[in-house]
Formats: sequence, structure tokens, C-alpha cells
Amino acid sequence: MIKPKVVMGDVQDEPGRVEALGRPCRFRQEFYDCLTRRADVVFEVMDAVLCTDGPVKTLVDLTLTPEHRRGHE
Repeated sequence: MIKPKVVMGDVQDEPGRVEALGRPCRFRQEFYDCLTRRADVVFEVMDAVLCTDGPVKTLVDLTLTPEHRRGHE
């Protein structure tokens, strides 16, 4: 799983912003912890669904999004 990093110099003038950035990180980690089987796959599919520009109609559409990292090489 990719963990986002916050650079303190980027948000130095806004201390509340650092806390706000931590909320989505905690949500993602808590959601991931709730998944039991195939957690990595389910989590990456969720990322792909949330990052697409429009509605997802087929699983093939998900494989075309850059966020969908799974592949067979």
C-alpha cells in the first residue's frame, strides 16, 4: 500500500491543514484494516473506482485507469 507523505515545509503556515491531511490517511488505513480477503486487490479497485472521471460501467474500464496497478506481465 502506498502511504502518502506530508512535507512540513509545504504546510508550515497552516497548522490545521496538517491535521486535515491526516484524516483521509487514517480513513484509508482503517478501511484497509476492515478488509479480510484479498485486501490489496479490493483496495486498488476502490482507488480506481474513486479516481475515474466518470461512471464505471465495466471492470475493463477500471483497468484503463492509471490508478489500477494490477497487471499480468
